[in-house]
Amino acid sequence: MYQLELGVACACLASVLFDLGAALQALEAREIPPQLSLRPSLLGRLLARPRWVLATLVAWSGWPLHVVALLLAPLTAVQPALASGLLLLLVLGDRMLGERVGWREIGAVAAIVVGVAAMAWAAPAHTSSHAGADRLAPVLGVIGLLAVAPYLVRREAAAASALLPLSAGCAFAWTGISSKVLADQLASSHWVAVLPWAAATGALAVFGLLSEMSALQRRPATRVVPVVFVVQITLPVVLAPLISGESWSSTPLGGLALLGFLAMVAAGASALGRSPAVSGLVARGADSYSPSGPGRRGPSYS
Repeated sequence: MYQLELGVACACLASVLFDLGAALQALEAREIPPQLSLRPSLLGRLLARPRWVLATLVAWSGWPLHVVALLLAPLTAVQPALASGLLLLLVLGDRMLGERVGWREIGAVAAIVVGVAAMAWAAPAHTSSHAGADRLAPVLGVIGLLAVAPYLVRREAAAASALLPLSAGCAFAWTGISSKVLADQLASSHWVAVLPWAAATGALAVFGLLSEMSALQRRPATRVVPVVFVVQITLPVVLAPLISGESWSSTPLGGLALLGFLAMVAAGASALGRSPAVSGLVARGADSYSPSGPGRRGPSYS
């Protein structure tokens, strides 16, 4: 009883931790020279900063809640709920920056709240199964390739392109799907498979984190946040009927309603990502490093 509601609540709490940690991480990443983009040394520099380490622990503490959410509710309902953390960033941006919350932000909040609630209402029944390797491997392979793509091309070209936000979004989408598989292994007591899936999830999360930190060094938040959030939210849901064992055939309008509600959540997340109250939250920090000298602000991200 109330299993679905509890699962969505866990996903919302996980999202708050994810987004709060990411906002704090970005404060530190903006102070690292952009020449370190896409290099492991970027993470090395950040690991030397106690505030970034604390922020990372906050963000990663949301993952167990994400797994619990997937143990209780379908991926179709859990993943859109990860947009709810943006509401916290909006409130913090409003309180800390004094940015006016206008009709666009109010409409975006309404779209996320209504969309998440509607996704939970229309979602298929929760299952503890997923597709076999014949379907799961190609899907995860393609998404994983997109996640690591910036590391396979010339570094400067990748750092200056829109590939970085897409890479981060795909990496986090990969971890969403792999977390579902891991939750299924836990539910079935297949303990031997839990550790490899946890390790793979952690590895892709590191790629996503490095791409995200590199992107926020180079690009405006308004061009990063929407891509990362929309990709990580929508991709696992769209693929859910193929890889998660969830059937949309019995849902309202044969799944079309779910796609409509998902588009509502994605639109709300994209609009909030462009909001000055959200994108400006991290930009309140100290002037970041710039080759042109102090006094010039670098790109922000939240």
